[in-house]
Amino acid sequence: MWSGLFTHLTESWNNFKGLDPNYTTWMDVMEKHGYRTQKFGKLDYTSGHHSVSNRVEAWTRDVAFLLRQEGRPMVNLFPKKTKVRVMEKDWRNTDRAVNWLRKEAINYTQPFVLYLGLNLPHPYPSPSSGENFGASTFRTSLYWLKKVSYDAIKIPKWLPLSEMHPIDYYSSYTKNCTGKFTEKEIKNIRAFYYAMCAETDAMLGEIILALRQLDLLQKTIVIYTSDHGELAMEHRQFYKMSMYEASAHVPLLIMGPGIQANLQVSNVVSLVDIYPTMLDIAGIPLPQNLSGYSLLPLSSETLKDEDKFKNLHPPWILSEFHGCNVNASTYMLRTNQWKYVAYSDGASELPQLFDLSSDPDELTNIATKFPEITFSLDQKLRSIINYPKVSASVHQYNKEQFIKWKQSVGQNYSNVIANLRWHQDWLKEPRKYESAIDQWLKTHTNPKNSEQK
Repeated sequence: MWSGLFTHLTESWNNFKGLDPNYTTWMDVMEKHGYRTQKFGKLDYTSGHHSVSNRVEAWTRDVAFLLRQEGRPMVNLFPKKTKVRVMEKDWRNTDRAVNWLRKEAINYTQPFVLYLGLNLPHPYPSPSSGENFGASTFRTSLYWLKKVSYDAIKIPKWLPLSEMHPIDYYSSYTKNCTGKFTEKEIKNIRAFYYAMCAETDAMLGEIILALRQLDLLQKTIVIYTSDHGELAMEHRQFYKMSMYEASAHVPLLIMGPGIQANLQVSNVVSLVDIYPTMLDIAGIPLPQNLSGYSLLPLSSETLKDEDKFKNLHPPWILSEFHGCNVNASTYMLRTNQWKYVAYSDGASELPQLFDLSSDPDELTNIATKFPEITFSLDQKLRSIINYPKVSASVHQYNKEQFIKWKQSVGQNYSNVIANLRWHQDWLKEPRKYESAIDQWLKTHTNPKNSEQK
C-alpha cells in the first residue's frame, strides 16, 4: 500500500523486514507536491517494529517441527457495560486526528492529507501478555456487543483435520486452533469480532462528523480500508496470514467529490492500487514502475460505460505472504471467479484452486479436477512473478537472518526461544527442537554461511 509495489519487489518479507525507513511513500510524494501531511496511529511499513518472536517464527518456519505460537483464541467482555471506548489507544489517536482537523487543517491554504492507522479490529494481546505473546483475545463491551445480531451469526464449516491442506494444518496448529471448540465458543469469537468492527466504524464516524462540521466533507476524499482481514474461526483458524477470503479480502470504501455515490465496483482490486490512486487524486503524474493502478477511473462519476471498466485494471490481483504462522511462501492469483494459490517452489506442496462463484466458502480444492485451469492460472502467475525463485530467496534470507540472530544471543538462544510465544511446547522438549534447527541449518546452506556458523 505504501510503496505501490508487489512485496517481492521491495523484499519486505515479513513483519520485521518492512520498507527501508527512508523509503519514498505516496505521502512523501504528495508532501513534495505541496500537500500538508499528517499521520496518526499504527504505521507498520518500516523495519524493526515487531517482536523477537515474530522474527524467529518467520525465520524458522522451514524447520521440521510443529509448535503452538499463539494463545488459544478466546473472548473477553469488558466488565463495565456502558464502556464505549474499549480500545483506548485507537480512540486517543482518533481524537488527535479530529483535533488536527479542527486546529490545523481548517486553517491551511494548501490541500492536506491525513492518515489514521487503527489497531482495531485486530485481536488484543493474550492475557499472559508481554511483547512475545500472541494477540488472541477478542475483547469488547456490552455496548458494542448489543449492536451485533447474534442469531444471524453463522458457524463456518470445517474440513476434518485429516483432510486439511498441509499448509492450512500447519497454520491451524501453530495458531492453537486444532483442539476442540464448542459452537458457542466459535459464535462468541465471531460476535466479539463484529462488535470490534462496530467500534472501529464509530471511529471513522468521528472523522466524518468532524469533516462535516468544519465544512470540509464536500471537498475531501475519504478512503477506508484495512491491511488484512480476520478469519475469526473460518477454516479452523483465527488471525490472518492466509489467502482465504476472510483474511485476504479487505474493505475498500471511497467517498468524496468526483466519486460516484452508491456505486459498487465488482472488479478485483488491490491495496497496491492505493499508491497510484492517491497520486491520481492529487493530479500528480504516476511513476512508470508501479505495480498498481489508479482506482479513480473505476469510481469516477464521469465513467458511465461499464465495458470500459475492464480496460482500466487487469482482471487479476496478486497477493503473496512470506511471514510467520505459514510454513511456506504463499502466492495467490485472484480473478472474479477463480482463486489459485501456489506454495513454495510450486512442486513440493500441492496448489489450491477454488471456484468462488460456486464455492464462496472455499471448501473444495478443485486443482486436480480441473488441470487445464490450474495450469493456465499457474502460467499466468509465473508470468507476473517467478515464484519458485522468490521462495528460494526467502528461504536463504530466513536462514541467514536466523544465523545472525543466533550468533548475537550466543549459546543462550534456546533459552531466549523458551520465553517467546512457543514457550509451552518448547520447554517440554527443548533438545528435540534444537536438533531440528541444527538439521535445518545443515541443509542447503551455502559455504559462506557454513563458515559463519
